[in-house]
Amino acid sequence: MRRADRLFQIIQVLRRTRKPLTADAIAAELETSKRTIYRDIASLIEQRVPIRGEAGMGYILEKGFDLPPLMLTPDEIEACVLGAQWVVGHADPALARAAEDLMAKIAETVPDRLRPFVLEPASRARSAWNREPDRIDMVRTRSQIHEGKKITLNYRDEHGRDSERTIWPIAVGYHEAVRLLAAWCELRKDFRSFRTDRVVTAVYHDEKYPERRDLLRARWRRSLVWEAPRDT
Repeated sequence: MRRADRLFQIIQVLRRTRKPLTADAIAAELETSKRTIYRDIASLIEQRVPIRGEAGMGYILEKGFDLPPLMLTPDEIEACVLGAQWVVGHADPALARAAEDLMAKIAETVPDRLRPFVLEPASRARSAWNREPDRIDMVRTRSQIHEGKKITLNYRDEHGRDSERTIWPIAVGYHEAVRLLAAWCELRKDFRSFRTDRVVTAVYHDEKYPERRDLLRARWRRSLVWEAPRDT
């Protein structure tokens, strides 16, 4: 690996985590020596890359550092294109268009030698089959999630029973044929997941839910909410 490429990869490895990484861990991933990592990190620090830490304690890349745009490796391009293909086939129309735009931007921006990795990728995601349509505004729903605002659903479960739920939306899970909206349900006082194709109507509120979004998401992750949907 060229030294310039290795320096770039060290930054990529560090930006992947918020925890300090030892020179041993970085060297193992890049298949080089610990001594080389020490030397390269010293060089990066001299170039004003904000790396904090020391030998034996680990290194961390501080916030606010931006790499030049689209310095992508062939594997990173393949990963982006494969993910974008999946989104085109499985997400709502707005995200599908965004994924197509992303692939077009990458193809136009990368050097000519890397363009085949976009236009003729070695990997391909299967198109969606028998996909149930969303019956909720997914763009607005994602906005409510980002803003931490409540939604009231008129929801019909698998047995045809209707109920009204005011929820604190957390995330949308994209499965092969259905989408699940994970949320805290005020009625059940617990986390629930709602299939987007079973929503009858939705009212979007300006009211924010009272819990900090990051804390709510942490509690939801611990609850293993992505088990089989629970409609009751």
